Amino acid sequence: MSLIGRKKEIDILNEMFSSNVPEFLAIYGRRRVGKTFLIRSFFENKKCVFLNVTGVKDGPLEEQIRHFTKEMGRVFYHGATLKEAKTWDSTFEILTEAFKTVRKNKKIVLFFDEFPWMATRNSRLLQTLEYYWNQHWSQDKRVNLVICGSSASWILEKIVNNKGGLHNRLTRNIYLEPFDLRETKLFLDSLGTKLNHEQILQIYMVMGGIPYYLSKIERGRSAAQNIEILAFQSKSFLADEFDNLFSALYEDSGIYIDMIRLIASCRYGILQDEILKHFGKTLQGSTGLKRLKDLQDSSFIMSFKSHFHKKRGIYYKVVDEYVLFYLDWIEPIRSTLLSKGHMKGYWEKQQNSPAWHSWAGYTFESVCYKHIPQISHALKMSPTAIPNTWRYSPRKGTQDQGTQIDLLFDREDDAITICEMKYTENPYIINKQEAETLKRKMAVFKAKTETNKQLFLALISVNGLKKTIYSEDMVDAVVTLDDLFRRE
Repeated sequence: MSLIGRKKEIDILNEMFSSNVPEFLAIYGRRRVGKTFLIRSFFENKKCVFLNVTGVKDGPLEEQIRHFTKEMGRVFYHGATLKEAKTWDSTFEILTEAFKTVRKNKKIVLFFDEFPWMATRNSRLLQTLEYYWNQHWSQDKRVNLVICGSSASWILEKIVNNKGGLHNRLTRNIYLEPFDLRETKLFLDSLGTKLNHEQILQIYMVMGGIPYYLSKIERGRSAAQNIEILAFQSKSFLADEFDNLFSALYEDSGIYIDMIRLIASCRYGILQDEILKHFGKTLQGSTGLKRLKDLQDSSFIMSFKSHFHKKRGIYYKVVDEYVLFYLDWIEPIRSTLLSKGHMKGYWEKQQNSPAWHSWAGYTFESVCYKHIPQISHALKMSPTAIPNTWRYSPRKGTQDQGTQIDLLFDREDDAITICEMKYTENPYIINKQEAETLKRKMAVFKAKTETNKQLFLALISVNGLKKTIYSEDMVDAVVTLDDLFRRE
Protein backbone atom coordinates (compact mmCIF):
# COMPACT_ATOMS: atom_id res chain seq x y z
CA MET A 1 0.00 0.00 0.00
CA SER A 2 1.49 3.33 -1.02
CA LEU A 3 1.62 6.47 1.09
CA ILE A 4 -1.09 8.86 -0.12
CA GLY A 5 -1.24 12.58 0.68
CA ARG A 6 0.28 13.59 4.02
CA LYS A 7 2.50 16.20 2.34
CA LYS A 8 2.57 18.50 5.36
CA GLU A 9 3.40 15.60 7.68
CA ILE A 10 6.11 14.25 5.37
CA ASP A 11 7.68 17.72 5.24
CA ILE A 12 7.85 17.70 9.05
CA LEU A 13 9.42 14.24 9.09
CA ASN A 14 11.96 15.23 6.41
CA GLU A 15 12.95 18.31 8.41
CA MET A 16 13.30 16.21 11.53
CA PHE A 17 15.37 13.50 9.86
CA SER A 18 17.74 15.97 8.22
CA SER A 19 18.18 17.98 11.42
CA ASN A 20 21.58 18.15 13.12
CA VAL A 21 20.08 18.16 16.61
CA PRO A 22 18.19 15.47 18.55
CA GLU A 23 14.47 15.49 17.79
CA PHE A 24 11.43 14.48 19.85
CA LEU A 25 8.13 14.07 17.96
CA ALA A 26 4.65 13.18 19.23
CA ILE A 27 2.07 12.00 16.71
CA TYR A 28 -1.59 11.65 17.60
CA GLY A 29 -5.01 11.43 15.98
CA ARG A 30 -8.07 9.22 15.70
CA ARG A 31 -7.59 5.47 15.97
CA ARG A 32 -7.15 3.79 12.55
CA VAL A 33 -6.18 7.08 10.89
CA GLY A 34 -2.78 5.80 9.73
CA LYS A 35 -0.25 7.09 12.30
CA THR A 36 1.76 3.86 12.43
CA PHE A 37 1.66 3.42 8.66
CA LEU A 38 2.96 6.97 8.12
CA ILE A 39 5.92 6.58 10.48
CA ARG A 40 6.88 3.11 9.28
CA SER A 41 6.53 4.02 5.60
CA PHE A 42 8.73 7.07 6.05
CA PHE A 43 11.55 5.63 8.16
CA GLU A 44 11.80 2.00 7.07
CA ASN A 45 13.41 3.00 3.76
CA LYS A 46 15.73 5.59 5.28
CA LYS A 47 19.39 4.94 6.01
CA CYS A 48 19.01 4.75 9.76
CA VAL A 49 18.73 2.36 12.67
CA PHE A 50 14.97 2.04 13.16
CA LEU A 51 13.72 0.61 16.47
CA ASN A 52 9.94 0.12 16.30
CA VAL A 53 8.38 -1.22 19.50
CA THR A 54 4.61 -1.53 19.95
CA GLY A 55 2.81 -1.70 23.28
CA VAL A 56 0.39 -4.53 24.04
CA LYS A 57 -3.09 -3.62 25.25
CA ASP A 58 -3.59 -4.88 28.83
CA GLY A 59 -0.19 -6.55 28.69
CA PRO A 60 1.68 -6.73 32.03
CA LEU A 61 5.00 -4.97 32.60
CA GLU A 62 6.99 -8.16 32.02
CA GLU A 63 5.42 -8.70 28.60
CA GLN A 64 5.99 -5.08 27.53
CA ILE A 65 9.67 -5.26 28.52
CA ARG A 66 10.11 -8.68 26.87
CA HIS A 67 8.88 -7.38 23.52
CA PHE A 68 10.98 -4.24 23.86
CA THR A 69 14.13 -6.25 24.65
CA LYS A 70 13.55 -8.65 21.76
CA GLU A 71 13.35 -5.73 19.31
CA MET A 72 16.55 -4.20 20.75
CA GLY A 73 18.37 -7.46 20.11
CA ARG A 74 17.04 -7.67 16.57
CA VAL A 75 17.85 -4.07 15.62
CA PHE A 76 21.13 -3.37 17.42
CA TYR A 77 22.70 -6.84 17.81
CA HIS A 78 21.72 -8.72 14.60
CA GLY A 79 18.96 -10.72 16.31
CA ALA A 80 20.92 -11.75 19.39
CA THR A 81 18.89 -12.68 22.47
CA LEU A 82 19.36 -10.13 25.23
CA LYS A 83 18.74 -10.71 28.92
CA GLU A 84 15.51 -9.06 29.98
CA ALA A 85 15.59 -6.49 32.75
CA LYS A 86 12.85 -6.15 35.35
CA THR A 87 12.34 -2.38 35.13
CA TRP A 88 12.11 0.27 32.42
CA ASP A 89 15.07 2.05 33.96
CA SER A 90 17.34 -0.95 33.39
CA THR A 91 15.82 -1.54 29.93
CA PHE A 92 16.50 2.02 28.83
CA GLU A 93 20.03 1.72 30.20
CA ILE A 94 20.54 -1.26 27.88
CA LEU A 95 19.08 0.77 25.01
CA THR A 96 21.40 3.71 25.71
CA GLU A 97 24.41 1.38 25.72
CA ALA A 98 23.22 -0.05 22.40
CA PHE A 99 23.64 3.38 20.81
CA LYS A 100 27.40 2.79 21.02
CA THR A 101 27.10 0.07 18.37
CA VAL A 102 25.90 2.64 15.81
CA ARG A 103 28.20 4.76 13.65
CA LYS A 104 28.44 8.38 14.76
CA ASN A 105 27.03 9.68 11.46
CA LYS A 106 24.00 7.36 11.35
CA LYS A 107 20.56 8.34 12.63
CA ILE A 108 18.89 6.35 15.41
CA VAL A 109 15.09 6.46 15.18
CA LEU A 110 13.16 5.24 18.24
CA PHE A 111 9.48 4.69 17.42
CA PHE A 112 7.47 3.80 20.52
CA ASP A 113 4.03 2.92 19.17
CA GLU A 114 0.95 2.46 21.38
CA PHE A 115 3.00 4.07 24.12
CA PRO A 116 -0.01 4.47 26.47
CA TRP A 117 -0.41 0.67 26.45
CA MET A 118 3.26 0.28 27.36
CA ALA A 119 2.83 2.64 30.32
CA THR A 120 1.16 0.10 32.61
CA ARG A 121 0.16 1.09 36.14
CA ASN A 122 3.11 1.61 38.49
CA SER A 123 5.59 0.88 35.67
CA ARG A 124 7.13 4.38 35.89
CA LEU A 125 7.67 4.29 32.13
CA LEU A 126 6.82 7.96 31.65
CA GLN A 127 9.16 9.09 34.44
CA THR A 128 11.91 6.87 33.03
CA LEU A 129 11.42 8.32 29.55
CA GLU A 130 11.68 11.82 31.02
CA TYR A 131 14.99 10.97 32.70
CA TYR A 132 16.63 9.25 29.73
CA TRP A 133 15.54 11.92 27.27
CA ASN A 134 16.78 14.77 29.47
CA GLN A 135 19.94 13.06 30.70
CA HIS A 136 21.11 11.03 27.70
CA TRP A 137 19.15 10.95 24.44
CA SER A 138 18.75 14.72 24.06
CA GLN A 139 22.54 14.98 24.11
CA ASP A 140 22.92 12.69 21.09
CA LYS A 141 22.29 14.47 17.78
CA ARG A 142 21.65 11.14 16.05
CA VAL A 143 18.46 10.43 18.03
CA ASN A 144 14.96 10.91 16.62
CA LEU A 145 12.37 9.87 19.23
CA VAL A 146 8.77 9.35 18.06
CA ILE A 147 5.95 8.71 20.55
CA CYS A 148 2.58 7.53 19.23
CA GLY A 149 -0.63 6.05 20.60
CA SER A 150 -4.26 5.39 19.79
CA SER A 151 -5.37 7.42 22.81
CA ALA A 152 -4.96 10.96 21.51
CA SER A 153 -6.05 12.41 24.86
CA TRP A 154 -3.29 10.47 26.69
CA ILE A 155 -0.61 11.63 24.25
CA LEU A 156 -1.81 15.23 24.54
CA GLU A 157 -1.96 15.20 28.34
CA LYS A 158 1.15 13.16 29.13
CA ILE A 159 3.48 14.10 26.26
CA VAL A 160 2.42 17.21 24.33
CA ASN A 161 1.20 19.20 27.35
CA ASN A 162 3.39 17.50 29.95
CA LYS A 163 3.88 19.61 33.08
CA GLY A 164 6.75 17.55 34.48
CA GLY A 165 10.14 16.50 33.16
CA LEU A 166 9.03 16.58 29.52
CA HIS A 167 7.64 20.11 29.70
CA ASN A 168 8.67 21.96 26.53
CA ARG A 169 10.90 19.04 25.48
CA LEU A 170 8.97 18.19 22.30
CA THR A 171 10.62 19.58 19.21
CA ARG A 172 7.73 18.76 16.85
CA ASN A 173 4.25 17.25 16.87
CA ILE A 174 1.84 15.95 14.26
CA TYR A 175 -1.93 15.79 14.52
CA LEU A 176 -2.85 13.31 11.80
CA GLU A 177 -6.27 14.01 10.32
CA PRO A 178 -8.47 11.65 8.30
CA PHE A 179 -8.28 11.92 4.53
CA ASP A 180 -10.43 14.54 2.85
CA LEU A 181 -12.51 13.55 -0.20
CA ARG A 182 -9.71 14.25 -2.65
CA GLU A 183 -7.22 12.13 -0.69
CA THR A 184 -9.86 9.40 -0.32
CA LYS A 185 -10.19 9.26 -4.10
CA LEU A 186 -6.39 9.08 -4.51
CA PHE A 187 -6.21 6.31 -1.89
CA LEU A 188 -8.95 4.24 -3.52
CA ASP A 189 -7.36 4.81 -6.95
CA SER A 190 -4.07 3.47 -5.57
CA LEU A 191 -5.89 0.26 -4.59
CA GLY A 192 -7.34 -0.06 -8.09
CA THR A 193 -10.82 0.99 -6.99
CA LYS A 194 -12.11 3.46 -9.57
CA LEU A 195 -15.29 5.18 -8.37
CA ASN A 196 -16.91 8.47 -9.33
CA HIS A 197 -17.35 11.33 -6.87
CA GLU A 198 -20.88 10.43 -5.79
CA GLN A 199 -19.91 6.82 -5.10
CA ILE A 200 -16.92 7.98 -3.05
CA LEU A 201 -19.12 10.42 -1.13
CA GLN A 202 -21.50 7.58 -0.19
CA ILE A 203 -18.56 5.60 1.18
CA TYR A 204 -17.18 8.67 2.95
CA MET A 205 -20.53 9.29 4.67
CA VAL A 206 -20.31 5.79 6.15
CA MET A 207 -16.66 5.58 7.22
CA GLY A 208 -15.13 9.03 6.79
CA GLY A 209 -11.58 9.41 5.56
CA ILE A 210 -10.15 6.62 7.73
CA PRO A 211 -7.54 4.76 5.67
CA TYR A 212 -7.92 1.44 7.50
CA TYR A 213 -11.65 1.38 6.81
CA LEU A 214 -11.19 2.48 3.21
CA SER A 215 -8.69 -0.34 2.64
CA LYS A 216 -11.60 -2.77 3.10
CA ILE A 217 -13.35 -1.48 -0.03
CA GLU A 218 -13.35 -4.10 -2.80
CA ARG A 219 -12.71 -3.10 -6.39
CA GLY A 220 -15.41 -3.87 -8.93
CA ARG A 221 -18.21 -3.26 -6.44
CA SER A 222 -20.40 -0.18 -6.08
CA ALA A 223 -20.53 1.90 -2.91
CA ALA A 224 -23.84 0.28 -1.92
CA GLN A 225 -22.46 -3.23 -2.47
CA ASN A 226 -19.36 -2.54 -0.41
CA ILE A 227 -21.38 -1.00 2.43
CA GLU A 228 -23.71 -4.01 2.35
CA ILE A 229 -20.77 -6.40 2.81
CA LEU A 230 -18.91 -4.35 5.41
CA ALA A 231 -21.92 -3.37 7.53
CA PHE A 232 -24.92 -5.62 6.99
CA GLN A 233 -23.62 -9.16 6.76
CA SER A 234 -23.15 -11.57 9.66
CA LYS A 235 -19.96 -10.75 11.63
CA SER A 236 -19.32 -7.78 9.34
CA PHE A 237 -16.34 -5.53 10.04
CA LEU A 238 -18.23 -2.28 10.63
CA ALA A 239 -20.67 -4.01 12.98
CA ASP A 240 -17.89 -5.27 15.24
CA GLU A 241 -15.63 -2.21 15.00
CA PHE A 242 -17.63 0.09 17.30
CA ASP A 243 -17.02 -1.75 20.56
CA ASN A 244 -13.40 -2.48 19.59
CA LEU A 245 -12.83 1.19 18.82
CA PHE A 246 -13.95 2.51 22.20
CA SER A 247 -12.56 -0.30 24.34
CA ALA A 248 -9.13 0.25 22.77
CA LEU A 249 -9.19 3.92 23.80
CA TYR A 250 -10.90 4.06 27.18
CA GLU A 251 -10.86 1.81 30.24
CA ASP A 252 -14.43 2.76 31.16
CA SER A 253 -15.64 2.80 27.56
CA GLY A 254 -19.30 2.39 28.52
CA ILE A 255 -19.71 5.95 29.81
CA TYR A 256 -18.00 7.36 26.71
CA ILE A 257 -20.40 5.40 24.48
CA ASP A 258 -23.37 6.69 26.49
CA MET A 259 -22.10 10.26 26.02
CA ILE A 260 -21.67 9.72 22.29
CA ARG A 261 -25.22 8.36 22.03
CA LEU A 262 -26.64 11.40 23.82
CA ILE A 263 -24.73 13.91 21.69
CA ALA A 264 -25.56 12.07 18.46
CA SER A 265 -29.27 12.18 19.34
CA CYS A 266 -29.16 15.99 19.06
CA ARG A 267 -28.65 16.70 15.37
CA TYR A 268 -27.92 20.40 15.81
CA GLY A 269 -25.75 19.98 18.88
CA ILE A 270 -26.28 19.87 22.62
CA LEU A 271 -25.10 22.28 25.29
CA GLN A 272 -22.26 21.21 27.57
CA ASP A 273 -24.40 21.98 30.63
CA GLU A 274 -27.20 19.75 29.31
CA ILE A 275 -24.78 16.83 28.88
CA LEU A 276 -23.42 17.17 32.41
CA LYS A 277 -26.93 17.58 33.85
CA HIS A 278 -28.14 14.46 32.00
CA PHE A 279 -25.49 12.26 33.60
CA GLY A 280 -25.76 13.86 37.05
CA LYS A 281 -23.28 12.60 39.63
CA THR A 282 -21.60 10.30 37.10
CA LEU A 283 -19.99 13.29 35.33
CA GLN A 284 -19.71 15.85 38.10
CA GLY A 285 -17.12 18.62 37.99
CA SER A 286 -13.92 18.15 36.06
CA THR A 287 -14.64 14.47 35.35
CA GLY A 288 -17.31 15.29 32.80
CA LEU A 289 -15.26 18.02 31.14
CA LYS A 290 -12.27 15.70 30.83
CA ARG A 291 -14.34 12.99 29.20
CA LEU A 292 -15.77 15.45 26.71
CA LYS A 293 -12.21 16.58 25.96
CA ASP A 294 -11.16 12.95 25.48
CA LEU A 295 -13.88 12.45 22.88
CA GLN A 296 -12.93 15.69 21.14
CA ASP A 297 -9.21 14.84 21.14
CA SER A 298 -10.08 11.57 19.39
CA SER A 299 -12.09 13.52 16.77
CA PHE A 300 -15.41 11.86 17.59
CA ILE A 301 -17.06 15.15 18.53
CA MET A 302 -16.48 18.85 17.93
CA SER A 303 -17.23 21.81 20.19
CA PHE A 304 -18.50 25.16 18.97
CA LYS A 305 -20.15 28.35 20.14
CA SER A 306 -23.11 29.64 18.20
CA HIS A 307 -22.15 32.81 16.32
CA PHE A 308 -23.48 35.97 18.02
CA HIS A 309 -24.62 33.82 21.00
CA LYS A 310 -21.30 32.78 22.51
CA LYS A 311 -22.43 33.59 26.06
CA ARG A 312 -24.92 30.74 25.89
CA GLY A 313 -22.08 28.27 26.19
CA ILE A 314 -20.37 25.46 24.34
CA TYR A 315 -22.26 23.04 22.12
CA TYR A 316 -21.09 19.59 21.03
CA LYS A 317 -21.84 17.61 17.87
CA VAL A 318 -20.78 14.14 16.76
CA VAL A 319 -18.73 14.58 13.57
CA ASP A 320 -17.28 11.10 13.10
CA GLU A 321 -19.03 9.61 10.10
CA TYR A 322 -18.58 5.98 11.14
CA VAL A 323 -19.95 6.62 14.64
CA LEU A 324 -23.02 8.38 13.24
CA PHE A 325 -23.58 5.59 10.71
CA TYR A 326 -23.24 2.86 13.34
CA LEU A 327 -25.65 4.50 15.78
CA ASP A 328 -28.25 5.24 13.09
CA TRP A 329 -28.13 2.06 11.02
CA ILE A 330 -26.19 -0.80 12.60
CA GLU A 331 -26.94 -0.62 16.31
CA PRO A 332 -30.75 -0.75 15.96
CA ILE A 333 -30.51 -4.09 14.13
CA ARG A 334 -27.23 -5.38 15.51
CA SER A 335 -28.70 -8.42 17.26
CA THR A 336 -30.02 -9.60 13.89
CA LEU A 337 -26.73 -8.86 12.13
CA LEU A 338 -24.64 -10.77 14.64
CA SER A 339 -26.84 -13.84 14.50
CA LYS A 340 -27.64 -14.38 10.83
CA GLY A 341 -26.98 -11.23 8.84
CA HIS A 342 -29.63 -9.17 7.13
CA MET A 343 -31.57 -9.71 3.94
CA LYS A 344 -29.59 -9.42 0.73
CA GLY A 345 -29.74 -5.95 -0.77
CA TYR A 346 -30.79 -4.37 2.55
CA TRP A 347 -28.73 -1.19 2.18
CA GLU A 348 -29.72 -0.62 -1.43
CA LYS A 349 -33.40 -0.88 -0.44
CA GLN A 350 -32.87 1.61 2.40
CA GLN A 351 -31.64 4.25 -0.04
CA ASN A 352 -35.20 4.90 -1.16
CA SER A 353 -36.51 5.41 2.39
CA PRO A 354 -37.26 8.75 4.12
CA ALA A 355 -34.91 7.70 6.96
CA TRP A 356 -32.04 7.33 4.49
CA HIS A 357 -32.65 10.74 2.92
CA SER A 358 -32.78 12.35 6.37
CA TRP A 359 -29.55 10.62 7.43
CA ALA A 360 -27.82 11.51 4.15
CA GLY A 361 -28.77 15.15 4.64
CA TYR A 362 -27.24 15.67 8.05
CA THR A 363 -24.27 13.37 7.34
CA PHE A 364 -23.49 15.47 4.27
CA GLU A 365 -23.43 18.47 6.63
CA SER A 366 -20.78 16.68 8.70
CA VAL A 367 -18.74 16.03 5.54
CA CYS A 368 -18.99 19.71 4.62
CA TYR A 369 -17.62 20.72 8.03
CA LYS A 370 -14.52 18.65 7.18
CA HIS A 371 -14.15 20.57 3.90
CA ILE A 372 -14.56 24.18 4.99
CA PRO A 373 -11.24 25.18 3.34
CA GLN A 374 -12.51 23.82 0.00
CA ILE A 375 -15.89 25.56 0.46
CA SER A 376 -14.17 28.81 1.37
CA HIS A 377 -11.97 28.55 -1.73
CA ALA A 378 -14.95 27.83 -4.00
CA LEU A 379 -16.78 30.85 -2.59
CA LYS A 380 -13.64 33.00 -3.03
CA MET A 381 -13.65 33.93 0.64
CA SER A 382 -10.92 36.03 2.17
CA PRO A 383 -8.66 34.13 4.61
CA THR A 384 -10.04 36.44 7.30
CA ALA A 385 -13.65 35.25 6.85
CA ILE A 386 -14.71 33.40 10.02
CA PRO A 387 -16.69 30.15 9.52
CA ASN A 388 -19.27 29.27 12.16
CA THR A 389 -22.80 28.03 12.77
CA TRP A 390 -25.81 29.78 14.28
CA ARG A 391 -29.02 28.66 15.89
CA TYR A 392 -32.02 30.25 17.52
CA SER A 393 -34.11 28.32 20.02
CA PRO A 394 -37.14 30.33 21.18
CA ARG A 395 -38.15 30.24 24.81
CA LYS A 396 -41.11 28.11 25.77
CA GLY A 397 -44.43 29.89 25.57
CA THR A 398 -43.39 32.26 22.78
CA GLN A 399 -44.76 32.26 19.25
CA ASP A 400 -41.30 32.51 17.69
CA GLN A 401 -40.02 29.78 15.38
CA GLY A 402 -36.53 28.42 15.88
CA THR A 403 -34.02 28.14 13.07
CA GLN A 404 -30.58 26.76 12.32
CA ILE A 405 -27.85 28.09 10.02
CA ASP A 406 -25.71 25.16 8.86
CA LEU A 407 -22.67 27.28 8.04
CA LEU A 408 -21.90 30.95 7.69
CA PHE A 409 -18.87 33.05 6.85
CA ASP A 410 -18.60 36.32 8.76
CA ARG A 411 -16.60 38.54 6.43
CA GLU A 412 -14.57 41.71 6.95
CA ASP A 413 -16.16 43.41 3.95
CA ASP A 414 -19.33 44.16 5.92
CA ALA A 415 -21.10 41.02 4.70
CA ILE A 416 -22.10 37.55 5.89
CA THR A 417 -22.48 34.56 3.57
CA ILE A 418 -25.08 32.10 4.83
CA CYS A 419 -24.68 28.57 3.48
CA GLU A 420 -27.36 25.94 3.01
CA MET A 421 -26.20 22.31 2.63
CA LYS A 422 -28.36 19.95 0.58
CA TYR A 423 -27.92 16.28 -0.35
CA THR A 424 -30.09 15.36 -3.32
CA GLU A 425 -29.65 12.86 -6.15
CA ASN A 426 -30.54 15.52 -8.74
CA PRO A 427 -29.86 19.26 -8.95
CA TYR A 428 -31.57 20.92 -5.99
CA ILE A 429 -34.83 22.70 -6.75
CA ILE A 430 -35.98 25.77 -4.86
CA ASN A 431 -39.75 25.99 -5.21
CA LYS A 432 -42.06 28.60 -3.72
CA GLN A 433 -42.34 26.82 -0.36
CA GLU A 434 -38.59 26.33 -0.02
CA ALA A 435 -38.00 29.95 -1.00
CA GLU A 436 -40.32 31.10 1.78
CA THR A 437 -38.47 28.88 4.28
CA LEU A 438 -35.11 30.33 3.28
CA LYS A 439 -36.41 33.89 3.44
CA ARG A 440 -37.80 33.29 6.91
CA LYS A 441 -34.52 31.77 8.08
CA MET A 442 -32.52 34.78 6.90
CA ALA A 443 -35.07 37.18 8.36
CA VAL A 444 -34.89 35.47 11.77
CA PHE A 445 -31.10 35.56 11.60
CA LYS A 446 -31.06 39.26 10.78
CA ALA A 447 -33.60 40.12 13.48
CA LYS A 448 -32.12 38.06 16.30
CA THR A 449 -28.48 38.96 15.63
CA GLU A 450 -29.37 42.60 14.90
CA THR A 451 -26.64 42.60 12.28
CA ASN A 452 -26.46 45.40 9.75
CA LYS A 453 -24.19 43.44 7.45
CA GLN A 454 -25.21 42.50 3.91
CA LEU A 455 -26.48 38.91 3.79
CA PHE A 456 -25.66 36.60 0.87
CA LEU A 457 -26.99 33.08 0.37
CA ALA A 458 -24.80 30.24 -0.93
CA LEU A 459 -25.93 26.70 -1.67
CA ILE A 460 -23.68 23.69 -1.10
CA SER A 461 -25.32 20.94 -3.12
CA VAL A 462 -24.04 17.56 -4.25
CA ASN A 463 -25.50 17.98 -7.72
CA GLY A 464 -25.74 21.74 -8.01
CA LEU A 465 -28.87 23.83 -8.42
CA LYS A 466 -31.65 23.81 -11.00
CA LYS A 467 -32.48 27.30 -12.12
CA THR A 468 -35.95 28.52 -11.19
CA ILE A 469 -37.43 31.98 -10.75
CA TYR A 470 -36.83 31.56 -7.01
CA SER A 471 -33.22 30.39 -7.23
CA GLU A 472 -32.33 33.22 -9.59
CA ASP A 473 -33.68 35.71 -7.07
CA MET A 474 -32.17 34.21 -3.90
CA VAL A 475 -28.97 32.21 -4.46
CA ASP A 476 -25.73 34.16 -4.90
CA ALA A 477 -23.28 31.25 -5.23
CA VAL A 478 -23.30 27.46 -5.60
CA VAL A 479 -20.72 24.95 -4.36
CA THR A 480 -20.93 21.43 -5.82
CA LEU A 481 -19.53 18.06 -4.82
CA ASP A 482 -16.76 18.47 -7.39
CA ASP A 483 -15.61 21.58 -5.52
CA LEU A 484 -15.19 19.50 -2.34
CA PHE A 485 -12.83 17.15 -4.20
CA ARG A 486 -10.53 19.96 -5.29
CA ARG A 487 -7.34 20.97 -3.51
CA GLU A 488 -8.09 23.89 -1.20
